[in-house]
Amino acid sequence: MSLEKLIMEQLKAAMKSKNAVALQALRAVKSSILLAKTENGAGSELPEDLELKILQKQVKQRKDSAAIFLEQGRQDLADPELAEAAIIEQFLPEALSEEEVEKIVISAIQKTGASGMKDMGKVMGMVSKELAGQSDGKMISTLVKKNLS
Repeated sequence: MSLEKLIMEQLKAAMKSKNAVALQALRAVKSSILLAKTENGAGSELPEDLELKILQKQVKQRKDSAAIFLEQGRQDLADPELAEAAIIEQFLPEALSEEEVEKIVISAIQKTGASGMKDMGKVMGMVSKELAGQSDGKMISTLVKKNLS
């Protein structure tokens, strides 16, 4: 079942249960997917990697917003953002641990023959493609820098 259909089913369930937080999060995801579909051409199915990128972006936006709200001492605004992020995260593949990501980074460094920071782009591209949806770019970047220097 495609991600879009799964989200539609969850959206209907959220409407029936009157879950406002889930409803808002799922509507935002649905809107992003529809926008991406129209950019790719009418009626086209989105590739799975693009769907995962959309979900990751949605989660990242909410976590960033929550972090800003917490810095300003606004727990009341941060809580709904974190709740929405948790709802969207259930559609992402399970995230890998830092150790697992580091193994993949080291493997990519060996495959590309990277020797320094000048090769960071090659390694980042390879690892990001391999770990689509399973790790955030910030963790990958940190581990690549650590292992290249």
